Amino acid sequence: MSQIRVTQTKSVIGSKEKHKRTVRALGLKRIRDSRVHEDTPQIRGMIRKVSHLVSVEEVK
Repeated sequence: MSQIRVTQTKSVIGSKEKHKRTVRALGLKRIRDSRVHEDTPQIRGMIRKVSHLVSVEEVK
């Protein structure tokens, strides 16, 4: 499977608690923090939920 890099671009301050927990579950702790994940439907669903807080790019 391919891999994707997820980067937090905005703060979770003022966000819903579910969104805060989703960002944390992706392994992100602060702005400009990045993690590489396998491109699975579960990860894509989490990213879709917090798409306004993160950016995504493919890793080659």
